[in-house]
Amino acid sequence: MNREQIAQEIIETCLKMNSLGLNQGTSGNISARYQDGFLITPSGVPYEKLTPEQIVYVNNQGEYAVNKMPSSEWHFHLSCYQARSDLNTVVHNHAVNATAVSILNHSIPAIHYMIAVTGTDHVPCIPYATFGTAELADNVKKGISYSKALLMQHHGMIAMEVNLEKALWLANEIEILAQLYLKVLPIMETVPILPLAEMQRVLEKFKSYGLKIK
Repeated sequence: MNREQIAQEIIETCLKMNSLGLNQGTSGNISARYQDGFLITPSGVPYEKLTPEQIVYVNNQGEYAVNKMPSSEWHFHLSCYQARSDLNTVVHNHAVNATAVSILNHSIPAIHYMIAVTGTDHVPCIPYATFGTAELADNVKKGISYSKALLMQHHGMIAMEVNLEKALWLANEIEILAQLYLKVLPIMETVPILPLAEMQRVLEKFKSYGLKIK
């Protein structure tokens, strides 16, 4: 796809994300790998008012046009692309349940086999750092290097995939898992989790699971 087509797909994904209830207002941001960098939503523009021309190109050195203002979180989007050459899109949002778990500073353990959609046996929660900082970008880089989705303490969540459709799908799965986790937490002092051996078996099966879209 050319730049305009990718930009339009980013806008459509933003609108779908909000319609799914995964985000509020302009607090989230979405990007897609493009040429020697990535295209990302601009800072502070309501999704319903976005046009393809407003989507910002940031190169791999973190440079962008002087008349453009990318999302304040562009630093950790760059970190994601540096960490995962196998993945091409990033969805970040403040989904209510995922964010609630991040406030508790909990990773989501293997409460359900669908945890394997992350590529590992849990959804990690990375340490807090101020939004838009190099420190947060470094924390994200460490977490995303081994898990395709993560929670950011007192902040929200990130999902990374090969394309925007799969990234949004993954973000929605993480929100559902977070909701399940919050429902179980008040009931049992120790939340039951699947054994490591079973999760390893599921992870192997998940190598051929999911949307067959490149």
